[in-house]
Amino acid sequence: MTTKKFWARIVVLVCTLSLANLSFAARDYQSNGAEEKPAALAMAADLVIVRPLMLGATVLGSAFWLVALPFSAAGGNVKQSAETLVIGPARTTFVRCLGCTRNGYRQ
Repeated sequence: MTTKKFWARIVVLVCTLSLANLSFAARDYQSNGAEEKPAALAMAADLVIVRPLMLGATVLGSAFWLVALPFSAAGGNVKQSAETLVIGPARTTFVRCLGCTRNGYRQ
């Protein structure tokens, strides 16, 4: 098996597993109301799959934001681009309970 095929399969597998986790978590969230009670499997998948991916999205989004900064400054939407490319993924990575679907600290 070539290296490209191997990494393509890994990426497809990771994306599939993370999307399945999100769909189950969304159903759980709707049934539980405001209080989330994630299962052990959701916490493990969040720790192993989602958090590293969102950390990568935060780093990549920071690089994209920096490259796009002159253009967004000229357009007047620096704050909006920073929120979308950097702050949103950072909140998902660092300001969320393990296995939860909503950002923010647990009360």
